[in-house]
This record gives sequence, structure tokens and C-alpha cells, in this order.
Amino acid sequence: MHIILVEDDPQLGAAIQRALERLAYTVTWLRNGREALMALRDQTADLVLLDLGLPGMDGLDVLVAARDTHVRTPVIVMTARDALDARVRGLDAGADDYLIKPFHLDELCARIRSLTRRTHGLAANRIEAGALLLDLGTSEVVFRGQRIELTRREFSLLQILMERAGRLVRRESLENSLYGLDNVVGNSALEVLVHTLRRKLSFETIHTVRGFGYMIPREPK
Repeated sequence: MHIILVEDDPQLGAAIQRALERLAYTVTWLRNGREALMALRDQTADLVLLDLGLPGMDGLDVLVAARDTHVRTPVIVMTARDALDARVRGLDAGADDYLIKPFHLDELCARIRSLTRRTHGLAANRIEAGALLLDLGTSEVVFRGQRIELTRREFSLLQILMERAGRLVRRESLENSLYGLDNVVGNSALEVLVHTLRRKLSFETIHTVRGFGYMIPREPK
């Protein structure tokens, strides 16, 4: 999952980025409201964590402008504005969740998982496809009854494909989610990642749709 973090506090932003990257998320950290609006309009992220008190452009204005241009990316607002009317304005402007500062990083991660489940129509943190089981809460993967050790990006790739089991996931979407906006991706980076994941599972698990992308069948072997 590619998360855009919009936070101008350097200590808080760094702490959130470290915590999320340890949990296999790809994080692009922005510190300015206008940059955030541009990133939202590109719609390359799977989720946005948005502070409201931003330089350049207030976070609430960013959210309103993004929703006015039909940006549907899920947004969790993070702010010290805890008055009821401020929360109501944020939710009415298009926020999917609202987190009051200071907050514990465990709560933030739980809310990200909850919003991810709602976005993909999941009832729990566990995603299953045939002999594959992925637990978003513990970052564990089980295949044919055996626990499989994956790298952060391997886990992210598997999560994306399993959330969309039975559907093609385009190469461009995978690269955006896995590598974010800050990294230059080599032409073969995604292919290498898919190959190493197949070796740890089985070569029949991930199907290639040549020229378009990849998919996991609903009942992978």
C-alpha cells in the first residue's frame, strides 16, 4: 500500500514514516499543502494521512479542493483541532476518518487497517485466497499451512494482489503502490519482485497478463 503522509512537523512525520515502513507500507512524506493537493489529484496513492495546519495551503482546503475534482482516495485527517465543529467540517469536507493529536501510533495503524478493510469490503484483518492467508494485523503470511517469511515489498505486493484476487492489477498501479513518488523504479524491478515472491510461494500462484499486469486467482494452487 502506498500512503501519502502530509505532515509539517519533522519529528512526528519521521516517527509516522518509520512506523508505517516497518509494517510494509510505502510512504511518500510531504510537508506542504499545495504539494499535497497536487499529489492527491494524481491519485497514485492508496490512502492519505492529512494534517490540517499546513504551510502553503490549509489541509481542510486541500481536502475540499481534492473532493471537488472527484478524488476518491481515502483520507484520514490528523489534527489538534478537537472541537466538535472542526471534526464535523473535516468529515463533511470528505475525510473518511478523523484522528486527534496527540495519538498513539498503534491507533493510527489500526485505523489504517480498518479503512483498508472498508475500502476493499473486508470484514477482518485476514485475507484468504485458496491456500494463501495474509494477516494485516500481524503481517504474517501462511501458504499451504506453512508460515512464509517475506520482505516488506514482497508482503505489500502480495497484499495488493490478494485484495484484488481474481482481477487484473495493472503494472502502473503496482509500481505506484510499491515504490511511491520518491523512488526511481528500474524497468525490471517489478518483474524481479514478482519472481522472488513466486519462488517463496509457487510459480502458479501469480499469473502474468503480458503487457498489462498481474493477478492472483481466487483459488491459487
